[in-house]
Amino acid sequence: MSNQIETAITVQLDNRDRKSVLLRIFLVVPMAIFISAFTAWSGSTEASTFLSGLLFLPVLLALVFRGIYPSYILDFNRSLLALSTRVTAYILLLNDKYPSIEESADVKITFPDVEGGAKLNRYMPLVKWLLAVPLYLVGLVYTIYGIAVLIFTWFTILFTGKMPAFSGDVLLGVTKYWNRVYGYAFLLVTDEYPSFSL
Repeated sequence: MSNQIETAITVQLDNRDRKSVLLRIFLVVPMAIFISAFTAWSGSTEASTFLSGLLFLPVLLALVFRGIYPSYILDFNRSLLALSTRVTAYILLLNDKYPSIEESADVKITFPDVEGGAKLNRYMPLVKWLLAVPLYLVGLVYTIYGIAVLIFTWFTILFTGKMPAFSGDVLLGVTKYWNRVYGYAFLLVTDEYPSFSL
């Protein structure tokens, strides 16, 4: 098993709901409001908006000063990342199933076993965000590429009712990439540097 966050999303290529795809940006608004409630709760700064309410500072402090990753924070972050990934999968047209606020078989997030923090270096959280700068830059390029593919995919589904397989691979790859980066730099669940590949 990998020592990174693993993301599995069921990608729907055929029999797409064209009406849902056409109105997707409007249909996702209630879920966006729901997720933004976690952001407002966590302080509503630019960083918390970027992380959608994931708990970073308490984990950093617990790891550095106690060498412990609190299980309740791990569960919260895992659940919130899974929710965000379900919404992302819906926005990126990976499937037509409206994102559930509960766990779903269509989106599976697997965290590495941190053994309560015993497997993690206590002082790496202080520099991981800086070490991840190359990951952010590559991720920016992947995101721009993903947006171009998403626009192409949107039109393709509207006209044919099918999603090209390469579009699913690219959009899923971008989602997996960012989840690995979050796991390393912000969720602090691994000390293994993420791969640059999609």
